[in-house]
Amino acid sequence: MTTIVFLGAGSVVFTRELLVDILGFPELADARIVLHDIDPERLATASALAGRVASAYGVRPSIVATLDRRAALDGADFVVNSIQVGMYAATRVDFDVPARFGLRQTIGDTIGIGGIFRGLRTFPVLAGIAADMAELCPDAWLLNYTNPMAMNVTYLARIAPRLRVLGLCHSVYWTVRGLCEIVDVPFDDVRFESAGVNHQAWILRWERDGVDLYPLLDAAIDRDPELRRRVRVDMYRRLGYYPTETSEHSAEYVPWYLHHDAEIERLRIPVGEYLAVSEANLAEYAATRAGTAPIDLTKYTTEYAPQVIHSMVTGTPRRIVANVANDGLIGNLPAGFAVEVPTTVDGAGARPSPVGLLPPQLAAVNRPYVSVGELTVEAALRGDPRLVRQAAMVDPNTSASLTVDAIWELCDALIAAHGDLLPEGLRA
Repeated sequence: MTTIVFLGAGSVVFTRELLVDILGFPELADARIVLHDIDPERLATASALAGRVASAYGVRPSIVATLDRRAALDGADFVVNSIQVGMYAATRVDFDVPARFGLRQTIGDTIGIGGIFRGLRTFPVLAGIAADMAELCPDAWLLNYTNPMAMNVTYLARIAPRLRVLGLCHSVYWTVRGLCEIVDVPFDDVRFESAGVNHQAWILRWERDGVDLYPLLDAAIDRDPELRRRVRVDMYRRLGYYPTETSEHSAEYVPWYLHHDAEIERLRIPVGEYLAVSEANLAEYAATRAGTAPIDLTKYTTEYAPQVIHSMVTGTPRRIVANVANDGLIGNLPAGFAVEVPTTVDGAGARPSPVGLLPPQLAAVNRPYVSVGELTVEAALRGDPRLVRQAAMVDPNTSASLTVDAIWELCDALIAAHGDLLPEGLRA
């Protein structure tokens, strides 16, 4: 019996979507599903939801819910991680405090001030998970969805190099889906390759029957002035390759947009967007808890975790995109930091594919992102609060928006606001 553990199972909307995909595979219909959360109410909601999904399929997996993480991890084959340390209240701090300093953010979960502090409060929990897995399920795969993805995967590679980790994100899949809709080409007819870093990778190849589809995109952009009012279309036109994350995300990873009122208007950038997303998630959780949210078995999410689990259990080969430490995979990005590359999964495990060199302009845009992540991880490993400020200083959007004095004052304010959620050595 395959044991699949959900850490942060109280993220019930996401848990529901993954279970719909997992239990839709006949080979996984009798899996042992272990749900863990630190919130009893959310855990109970997740458990009831898992039962509803199983009943809708007419299958009988073993469903276990526990508040004890070690009990959850004991004997696991796969561990799906979707924790959010501090939940909505911490996210609110990540937006409200920087806003007082005049710093604009859109999503705040990858780099930038929001990404830095989300990473710092997540790392201690990841360290505990890694230690528990080394003892209780050393051969299990940790399938991480928690952001900041690249920082988290990098941190795990540094503290637990033997741990089997894949960072999974749906941004590449949905980017290519969206591009195919723009040019009116069926998604199933295309072949593509992407590489870079999570939320800032690039569509390097996008073809149908061996024919490059980028000229069709160029024509569509030329015809439609509204398409030109998207951040990532603007970036594509200037850099030559399409970014793999939404415009809302992409706007805050570079220094070019959020500091300028005219650019926010021109490109319709929704400042503070993630707060609205989080509030919508809370409303959907409430509906799920009330039992009014429907279980739609026809709406597969195409998330990678169910595919990875199925491939490794059955030996079915699949080609996905995964985040792993850069061990010769992208030659012009720093070694050791997590990169997002094509990866083959099957019964033998996961094999990331070397990409070689990114086009130089793409690597140049990725490097500041990597620098923020490297300094944040190093701050946690060394317990050095100066490195937290230095990470913020090199962040593209933060450094374009604030003076260095303001950056240090902002970090002081966020450290005070987050308090005990941060590692003790960084609370200064």
